[in-house]
This record gives sequence, structure tokens and C-alpha cells, in this order.
Amino acid sequence: MPGDRGPSAAVPADQGPSPWWRRTLDGLRRAARIYEGVALAPYRAEIQRRYARQRDAFMLATFSDALGVPNPVDLYTLELLPYLMEDFHEWHRRVGLDHAPEGGWRCC
Repeated sequence: MPGDRGPSAAVPADQGPSPWWRRTLDGLRRAARIYEGVALAPYRAEIQRRYARQRDAFMLATFSDALGVPNPVDLYTLELLPYLMEDFHEWHRRVGLDHAPEGGWRCC
């Protein structure tokens, strides 16, 4: 029959137009990204600045013994040193130390 469409005439799921709900969902995702960009644009620099200050304070608290400042929580921060060593060079250059402090390891 001309109007009969059997299983062989079905369109595979990965071809053809996508369902209306998928297109709607993609449109909503695009709109959410645009809204987020517009809403956060004025505050993005301040957020990054505050994050950098908090990160610098954390690194100072962690590496304070290497700088000659007594650290009352040295026992706890000692466990973090291997994870933070990758960021140490960038941090000490950013806070104004041209060379790594005399802490027993070489950086630059």
C-alpha cells in the first residue's frame, strides 16, 4: 500500500530533524549562557580579583615557614605542599619575590 510505512522506511535516530524538545532545550541552554554572560560581565573582574587574593593568602599561609614566618598550623599545611608545588613558582613571582625563598627546594 502506498501509505504503509514499514520498519525499513523508518528514519534512524541520528539522522533527520531532531525532536522539538531537543531544539527547545538547546535554545534554552544558549539563552542561559547569554544571560550568564550579561549578568556576570560587570562582576567578573572583581570575582577573579577576590579569588586571586584568597588564593595568595592561602599560599602564604601554606608556605609561611619557607618565608621565615612561624606557622602555627604547619603540621596540617605540610600535607598540602606536594599539591601546591606546581603553583609555587607562579605565586612567588606574583607576590613580588624574584627568587624562591630559602626553604630547602629550588624553584628558579
